[in-house]
Amino acid sequence: MAVKVLVVDDSSFFRRRVSEILEQDSDIQVIGFAVNGREAVDKARELKPDVITMDVEMPVLDGISAVKEIMAATPTPILMFSSLTRDGATATLDALDAGALDFLPKKFEDIARNNEEAIALLQNKVKEIGRRRISRFTRPLTSPRPASPTPATSTRTGGIVQPDRSFSRSTPAAPSPSSNVRASGKQYQVVAIGTSTGGPVALQTILTQLPANFPHPILLIQHMPAAFTPAFAARLNGLCKINVKEAQQGDRLMPGTAYLAPGGQQMLIEGRGSARTLRVFEDDSPRITYKPSVDVTFASAAKAFGGDVLAVVLTGMGADGRDGARMLKQVGATIWAQDEKTSVVYGMPQAVVNAGLASENLALNDVATRLIRETGCG
Repeated sequence: MAVKVLVVDDSSFFRRRVSEILEQDSDIQVIGFAVNGREAVDKARELKPDVITMDVEMPVLDGISAVKEIMAATPTPILMFSSLTRDGATATLDALDAGALDFLPKKFEDIARNNEEAIALLQNKVKEIGRRRISRFTRPLTSPRPASPTPATSTRTGGIVQPDRSFSRSTPAAPSPSSNVRASGKQYQVVAIGTSTGGPVALQTILTQLPANFPHPILLIQHMPAAFTPAFAARLNGLCKINVKEAQQGDRLMPGTAYLAPGGQQMLIEGRGSARTLRVFEDDSPRITYKPSVDVTFASAAKAFGGDVLAVVLTGMGADGRDGARMLKQVGATIWAQDEKTSVVYGMPQAVVNAGLASENLALNDVATRLIRETGCG
């Protein structure tokens, strides 16, 4: 069955071109258009699409406000288009806060010409989040939610809400067995977390629950454009008890600090002992699809720390992280993966699980609890 899409944009050219690109794929059907946010809210209610593509800046009602109204009335997976500017990055994070699932940079040059990579990315994102509608958006999630408010579900300005809150009206489930697993007693030197689609929400859900005295540095690899990572790091830093920063060349790894790999660059670990620092550089290699790449950072962590790494692979399209996780596993590191039920896209975690590399499959709301217990800071 084709994924039914509502295309929302005030530009007639963009609406037409997005529609043409999507319908090149026989598994996608564009069922309607809207020229502003108000019309998008009405069309979402009327047409009941599987996915909505939404511009941020529109007349009558902007995209962020439209997302809020749609999520309140007719919860639907929404893919945002946003400009590659600091304001665009902030607006995109606000859209995720409102309930959008994912985003793409709004590049007219890629849309205008037949850029095969850009076309495939748009089609694949729409299909992936559209497929999740069947299992995620029409049935209650089985993962637990906190009994009392936490920073991850805070109404504080600038936060990113958990997707469970918008799409599930069910009674919270009992805690999953993984939340009661005892610590292994293993010693670690670093935690590394890789993610893509759905990652901003997942990372905030986890990081906001960690205590200020978290005993290890944390490496964050999120597939995200260069214009977005400074704003995302700053937002997380304002919400978390630990420190969060966009990684810079020469940063010394410190406990209780999370380092977000800059968009468009790779993040490696250099040095020995307490003098370990980060190497951040632009990667022109055509062999590396993702910049930043989970595989690249995981491989570097395996070389620098051996088995003293706790790596977590979260929601995301594709298989980035699998090869790096294999290298980590070979030197004795611990690998966890997010479970299918709480992943927006069960691609990256599934690749790790299918390769037999993950020792645990965790619901999103269990990850922070397990990290605290496993590292002995709880």
